[in-house]
Amino acid sequence: NGPAKVSGSAGTGKTIVALHRAVFLARKHPEARVLLTTFSDTLANALATKLKRLIVTTPRLGERLEVHALDAIGQRLFEFKENKVALASKPVIRQLLETASKNIPDHKFSLHFLLTEWEQVVDAWQLDSWESYRDVKRLGRKTRLPEPQRQLLWSIFQQVRTGLNDLNLITRAEMFTRLSNYYAENSHPPFDFVVVDEAQDIDVAQLRFLAALTVNKINGLFFAGDLGQRIFQQAFSWKSLGVDIRGRSRTLHINYRTSHQIRMQADHLLGPSVSDVDGNIEDRKGTVSVFNGPPPAILMLATPEDEIQSVSQWLAHLSGIGIKPHEMGVFVRSEAELDRAISAVSAASLNYKALDEHVETVNGHVSICTMHLAKGLEFRAVVVMACDDEVIPSQQRIETVTDDADLEDVYETERHLLYVACTRARDHLLVTSGDIPSEFIDDLNVRGYEK
Repeated sequence: NGPAKVSGSAGTGKTIVALHRAVFLARKHPEARVLLTTFSDTLANALATKLKRLIVTTPRLGERLEVHALDAIGQRLFEFKENKVALASKPVIRQLLETASKNIPDHKFSLHFLLTEWEQVVDAWQLDSWESYRDVKRLGRKTRLPEPQRQLLWSIFQQVRTGLNDLNLITRAEMFTRLSNYYAENSHPPFDFVVVDEAQDIDVAQLRFLAALTVNKINGLFFAGDLGQRIFQQAFSWKSLGVDIRGRSRTLHINYRTSHQIRMQADHLLGPSVSDVDGNIEDRKGTVSVFNGPPPAILMLATPEDEIQSVSQWLAHLSGIGIKPHEMGVFVRSEAELDRAISAVSAASLNYKALDEHVETVNGHVSICTMHLAKGLEFRAVVVMACDDEVIPSQQRIETVTDDADLEDVYETERHLLYVACTRARDHLLVTSGDIPSEFIDDLNVRGYEK
């Protein structure tokens, strides 16, 4: 009894397990309400579509099965319990930190350090007093802070809290924490069971909220996720929030979506196993794909123009052998590289759709988007372009790092990002660079051929 988790590499069916778990709970407990949730609106919409197909013969189950992004359900419940919530945006927090920092002379902390310390420690764990900040274990933060430095930092963060109160704003973390405190003492929570997909990217406040929703429910929490696909959140201890999945975790080892050749190549970006802060290990060894395909192609070109030409020829060839435009996806690290992808698709004389945060693909159009938006998508053929040095891993992120743990996390999440992009492909994968190639390309390429 207790929270459980199913893990597995990309394409092993974790989302399908989560969907079936939610439906099973609704059927087994006729009076229960079940929440199926994930970290983004885009993925929640995709879950809702798949759920409708799954319960097409028993649609009334849908009356007790709700699908929401975590932030969306959190905001809805908060506004039902209190008033309309006014959430502080990241630019507002940054401005408050910058102003408070200038008010405190003789310190050498960068704005980036202050922002990450606020987000990952003070706000995440909702520290509201000097004593709580003084005594907190700063998991994942390797910059040592003697007590005098913590005192100085706390004087900055205290001004930020005062500024938020003056503006009548709260943070997402505060919203979820207040909900957590309410439901931990409420004997009638809105849901009896919670199933979480893409659990690797939920944050501290969200997990605390989920734990409070199901605090008195046997088997109330179920997670599906892959630590190797963590691209948004810094790692933290689930056990410290009362969510202990040790002994109740299983890893899926059959890949249904990605060819053996693509899976093997992409797996070189990650180690044979991945572990979390609590010591839970996800063993990736022994995973098999149920079908074969052509080997992935990795092209390191001299210029962006050469890269555009090579990608356009590759796409045109696939189109010529019967692969439809909407069965193709082209991904880049950031919006700065989108024009390169658009030029390549246009040169192949194919229609395209540049996806936004709604991630709505269009029939007859090649989908183009950043790697972050690729999460949850899949295509018969994928091109991952502009994998250049200083593009991935992002030089912009690296230059803002002031903490060794932050640097390690940047490299880890950037590597995961490339893994996510590559594993959106079912049959055909092309990875390219148009300048000095990323060090990740070297890993992907050399290790692949050695294998």
